[in-house]
Amino acid sequence: MKQTLLIALVLMLWQPVYSQEPNHENFIVRQLDSKTEQYSKIAREIWENPELGYLEFTSSKILIEELQAAGFDVETGVAGLPTSFVATYDRGGPVIGFLAEYDALPGLSQDAVPFRMELVEGGNGHGCGHNLFGTAAVASGVALKDWISENNLNATIKIFGTPAEEGGAGKAFMVRDGLFEGVDAVINWHPSDRNAANASTCTAVMQGYFKFRGQTAHAAGSPERGRSALDGVEAMNIMVNMMREHVDQESRIHYVITNGGMAANVVPDYAVVEYMVRHPDVKEVKDIWQRVIKAAEGAALGTGTQVEVELVSGIYGLLPNETLAKTMHKNLTAVGGVEYDEEEIAFAKKLQESLNLPKVPPLSVAKEIQPYKLTHFPASTDVGDVSYVTPTVGLGTATWVPGTAAHTWQATAADGMSIGYKGMMVAAKTMALTGKDLILNPLLIQEAKKEFEERLDGYVYEALIGDIDPPLDFRKAQNKVK
Repeated sequence: MKQTLLIALVLMLWQPVYSQEPNHENFIVRQLDSKTEQYSKIAREIWENPELGYLEFTSSKILIEELQAAGFDVETGVAGLPTSFVATYDRGGPVIGFLAEYDALPGLSQDAVPFRMELVEGGNGHGCGHNLFGTAAVASGVALKDWISENNLNATIKIFGTPAEEGGAGKAFMVRDGLFEGVDAVINWHPSDRNAANASTCTAVMQGYFKFRGQTAHAAGSPERGRSALDGVEAMNIMVNMMREHVDQESRIHYVITNGGMAANVVPDYAVVEYMVRHPDVKEVKDIWQRVIKAAEGAALGTGTQVEVELVSGIYGLLPNETLAKTMHKNLTAVGGVEYDEEEIAFAKKLQESLNLPKVPPLSVAKEIQPYKLTHFPASTDVGDVSYVTPTVGLGTATWVPGTAAHTWQATAADGMSIGYKGMMVAAKTMALTGKDLILNPLLIQEAKKEFEERLDGYVYEALIGDIDPPLDFRKAQNKVK
């Protein structure tokens, strides 16, 4: 109790002392302001070369070269992931990590214009802003490295290049390989349509393919000789849909048939359905996933087929850390939001016409900082696995026009122009300043670790992916343009 009160007192007293010494903050902000054009070009280059998960060879190379030029030692291809990397600037002291993502999404090709215009028909696009995500992480790390060097401080910066966030669980494999061991705190961000630095939770998820195999036959001439793999898939889907009535209301179960046969008059001997199961509680996710497997096995038994389960990914929900989140919120408030110029206002107003919202948010939302709070969102991120092995914090900034949803062409459009770049630099400054606070105030790290242990409450992390190999080919078929 005495130690907790002492830490709290030091944290209270630290804020006004820090505010009387603005040199550190000014140096970092100036460094980033001076390189805004440079980082905008990098973000645009990655945006122009949208690559799917585990195929981000050009994108990762761009970031690696930037980090090497800045004086980082870079190890590539870690955890068996060809497009991953860990960049390190080592001067001892506390170890601060930054996460960089750079994978794109299939089917979201879009020009940087406020109306629908594909650049490549059916092509990939950065509809989640990972071209900005990775670039800002590099920018933050480089700025913090320059500040450490300028002030002759003892601290270590690690930037983790994490591929395949969109379904491939790249970070889970990196966590499983122990790459985050010894890291005192991890900082990350994500593009959004508003500015917020909250302590957040989200859903854990398990994802995989159910591959049914049967027997071909002429669908009209000799149907009795066939055993339809598609029947197996459909029977499974029916049973899982019945199961929805008997799972916790916070559960999410989604599926898509990725292979349903080739011709209607041929009984298909092969069919595949992809499933994703989500819930805020990782234990509940494991339980529901096993029930889905049982449904698949029952479907195979009933249709005279066989089924193979291929786990693709499994990731944890976020473990929040309010100690870090409140520090980040302070810095985001100091940095401020995104201000549009006249050209950007015209772009934003035109784009908002396509959102089909009953009430369109005012553009002023991009400038505002949302009040701090503890939040939950029902989607998932492999940052969750990182948050279960070291204190982790994140924020969102207004890289998208207010009202824009993720994974849309509207998001892709903003991610490739100045609105996206401005939000990216807000994130870069906020993250770098938060890293600076952790380095200057070791008690802040100590308090964050204390909260981390309290929230774990004895839980021992065990990767949901088990011992499977990384699914390096899971996006290759989608990488082919239609």
